[in-house]
Amino acid sequence: MKKILISLLIVMTLLTLTACINNNSNTENNTTTPGEIILATTTSTQDSGLLDVLIPIFEEKHGYIVKTIAVGTGQALEMGKRGEADVLLTHAPSAELELLEAGDILNYRMVMHNDFVVVGPGADPAGIRGMEKSADAFAKIAASESLFVSRGDDSGTHKKELSIWKKAGIEPGGSWYIETGSGMGQTLNVASEKDGYSLTDRGTYLALKQNLHLEILVEGESALLNIYHVAQVNPEKNELINPEGAAAFVEFMISEETQKIIGEFGVDKFGSPLFFPDAHRDPAEYGLKY
Repeated sequence: MKKILISLLIVMTLLTLTACINNNSNTENNTTTPGEIILATTTSTQDSGLLDVLIPIFEEKHGYIVKTIAVGTGQALEMGKRGEADVLLTHAPSAELELLEAGDILNYRMVMHNDFVVVGPGADPAGIRGMEKSADAFAKIAASESLFVSRGDDSGTHKKELSIWKKAGIEPGGSWYIETGSGMGQTLNVASEKDGYSLTDRGTYLALKQNLHLEILVEGESALLNIYHVAQVNPEKNELINPEGAAAFVEFMISEETQKIIGEFGVDKFGSPLFFPDAHRDPAEYGLKY
């Protein structure tokens, strides 16, 4: 009987030791495989090719796999509201600040800027080339009923376009005004094919310019500045949110190394960056208060 009890004791001890070893192994695996993050962003950061450069660097440096969902800024912000993404990279400051004030996002940081430009066919049937005010140019496009191609997707670019129509005192509509419901690249392709006008961020236009029959006709207005921010989605929105991964992405985007890459991106092809780094600048320089 005594021998049987000793044997059972030995077996139980071995099982306990095995369980401890397995637990330690799982803990180490969790540490070395931090997981994935979902990045909801505007299409311009993808269509311009910038994310194709930055994300592999982030993944290699921090060990996270980034699942990018490139939609309009409006949709990206809605994903943030619903807690369906870990981190956002968008370009509609007034709409973003509503989420910040509501507590939907945190760690809100300015990343970069470029600008919006009005593009159109070289023949310029509406005669807007060189105009200083985008609202005046839009008014001439509407008066001449020249084709205007809108994204119509509640993106940051669409929001800016609507603000210009509002400033011009015009409610766009009719056969001369069409909406693609698509990203910036596809919208530019449609405008090019149909000899239409459109509003675009400069970065996406330059990245795709080679295949477009469109020219920049109106640019340089201060109101056309296009500012991008990155922000974590509040982890209280969804228990599946990865706050550590989101925080790592925010820090990566505003790091000196990444800002240098952003400032050099596109220079070799276009002679000028597609985006200008802004991390650590005072938002007040752009009239932003937060």
